[in-house]
Amino acid sequence: MVTISSDLLQTWIIGLLWPLTRILGFISAAPILSHQSIPNRVKLGFGIVLTLVMMPTIPTLPAFEIFSLQGLLVLVQQFIIGISIGFSMRLVFVAIELAGHLIGMSMGLGFASFYDPQTEGQTTAISQFLVLLCMLVFLSLDGHLMFVTVMANSFTVMPIGSEGGIDAMKIATWGETIFSSGLLIALPVVTALLITNMALGILTKTAPQLNLFGIGFPITISIGFIVLAVSLPTIIKPLEKMIEVGSSHMLQVTK
Repeated sequence: MVTISSDLLQTWIIGLLWPLTRILGFISAAPILSHQSIPNRVKLGFGIVLTLVMMPTIPTLPAFEIFSLQGLLVLVQQFIIGISIGFSMRLVFVAIELAGHLIGMSMGLGFASFYDPQTEGQTTAISQFLVLLCMLVFLSLDGHLMFVTVMANSFTVMPIGSEGGIDAMKIATWGETIFSSGLLIALPVVTALLITNMALGILTKTAPQLNLFGIGFPITISIGFIVLAVSLPTIIKPLEKMIEVGSSHMLQVTK
């Protein structure tokens, strides 16, 4: 007759619960996986399957009571670590969204905005186009497999129950890439539109009878789309570089 003691049962629960908490925290913050169009049941099922696959490779867990204060602190720690790892890659997609917002506003497409369920805010059509492009580049680089590899390595780099914490200042420093990388990606289109607006301003001064609002918007929108189409092949390499930097940051969120 097989008997299961309370200690053995608690070991099984801890071995599943703590890794699952980190993985679910990662799924709730990582790009693509955290999208609102994915049902919560699918996210939970994927997290459980991923946890069961990784359990044999996880180092020895600390012997804490699951309902003790230490056990609850470890549970919260795992959730924060998972969110921080996913947020590190999320910064890359936010930078791309910022670039699209700058391009759209410069083109005069600020009115072409709609509600984005992912960010729960207003976004422009150009932003969504660049984010979808970044997703395709990310998947072409096997980014989904990168997520699995990073999560598996995180249990070795950041063992469960370790005394290290999240380096919030380091994550805040990485946040500057939102502005620098986003501006660099949007710079060709923004520069071309700036020159176009300067030319339109000179034309208006020389010929005041021209209707600036009648000819300005079609010209800026056309120039914006042309420059964006021409610069698309050169955007792929910066996107790949940003994704590689984001993947390296995912395992450096601890002190």
